[in-house]
Amino acid sequence: MRGALLVAGTTSDAGKSVVTAGICRWLARQGVRVAPFKAQNMSLNSYVTTDGAEIGRAQAMQARAAGLEPVADMNPILLKPGSDRRSQVVLLGRPVADVDAMEYGRLRDLLRDTALRSLDRLRSDHDVVICEGAGSPAEINLRRGDLANMGLARAANLPVIVVGDIDRGGVFAAFYGTVGLLDAADQALVSGFVVNKFRGARELLEPGLDLLRELTGRDVYGVLPWVDGLWLDVEDSLALDHRSVAVGAPYGRQTLRVAVVRLPRISNFTDLDALAAEPGVMVRFVTDPAELDDADLVVLPGSRATVGDLGWLRDTGLAAALAAREGPILGICGGYQMLGREIVDEVESGAGRVEGLGLLPVRVEFAGAKTLGRPAGHAYGHPVTGYEIHHGVATVEGGEPFLDGCRVANVWGTTWHGALENDAFRRAFLADVAGEAGRAFVPAPGTDFARLREERLDALGDLVERHLDTAALLRLIEHGPPAVPVLPPGVISPSSPSAGR
Repeated sequence: MRGALLVAGTTSDAGKSVVTAGICRWLARQGVRVAPFKAQNMSLNSYVTTDGAEIGRAQAMQARAAGLEPVADMNPILLKPGSDRRSQVVLLGRPVADVDAMEYGRLRDLLRDTALRSLDRLRSDHDVVICEGAGSPAEINLRRGDLANMGLARAANLPVIVVGDIDRGGVFAAFYGTVGLLDAADQALVSGFVVNKFRGARELLEPGLDLLRELTGRDVYGVLPWVDGLWLDVEDSLALDHRSVAVGAPYGRQTLRVAVVRLPRISNFTDLDALAAEPGVMVRFVTDPAELDDADLVVLPGSRATVGDLGWLRDTGLAAALAAREGPILGICGGYQMLGREIVDEVESGAGRVEGLGLLPVRVEFAGAKTLGRPAGHAYGHPVTGYEIHHGVATVEGGEPFLDGCRVANVWGTTWHGALENDAFRRAFLADVAGEAGRAFVPAPGTDFARLREERLDALGDLVERHLDTAALLRLIEHGPPAVPVLPPGVISPSSPSAGR
């Protein structure tokens, strides 16, 4: 079979990434050569491919679901917001501009052409491409420049399914309204719906599903049940607002309490997934200095606005709490830079020389070129691999070597993302932290994070196989959208030739 499908959503964090990954894993298990694709992604959680390209972290995981090595074509446009108005534009894995919303419009033709060429290459090399939308296709204020939702679907003639999160409430109105706000040509590609995160008696839902089919003339391709803790590597910090971390029984006598500072421009918080997977490790995201008091380990994670978030630490009192802390602290990438003595930044913030927290003997100077790499080394006697994404170049002026960074007493710092996914290193590090914190915590010897990720991707594939109408999905992928009615109001969108008359 050959074909493609676009998975859109009624909102951000509706489950598009999960459903896309699940379909990729299910198809790959059927022997289909399938690849994921997201034309344009706005995310601060990213990943570096083997050839040094930066793409969205979710697309890297979807590639793994498909049994592939991630490549830049899977996410040709990545937007990394540094403020409410400006974003860095990463094109085919390399930063090309830092723009505001108006400047971005001037890049639109280049970005659209790049995205379509990437999709064409993936479709040439694979049987099926499962595309993920961004936000909602009903953001009609953005329709004229849309590259990831109906703009992509129209340009590539893709059938579209819309995923809705029923746990938020209002899912039926969201489904109908999403379609009704599109113009007729866009509506023609929207083929049906998937209900996500349902908990309860299915028979109570059925009357609504029947009425939705009757009102819209479109299929409901299935209802995915609520399953907590399935998805790693989320791309949207919205997920942190209601993220629960299941803590397994500790292997030792006590749990290890980890507080992660939730910076305003937090990036690559997926670094903490491996800690949260450890039995007996309790991970929570914090914004108040008092929440550090009972933490055995405080993690200062990555940031897309290092100097700005350092100012926020000072404004909130977190900087003072970190400076006064005697227990273990780990800084990763931007967090590591904040722990140093001095930051010189004429690139990201333009702030010039800024005093750091002074907890590590490190001086940081921001360079115009971004460092993107897949470093390897050793720590605690174990091999460690990771990936780097940063403009700040750190010069270490003391302390003990720790990966590419350093350690002084109970403070560790490194630019390496993903280091905690290395099982033996992670266990040795946590044992050291527990000893320094005086906790009777013992890392479980059998935790295999790579295997856990594969198990969760398999579970997503199982959900698709068991709860979606896979035969109907295959027909949709291979033959395109069926004939469907136009729903009122069927607005004239900014994409329509008649718009503005």
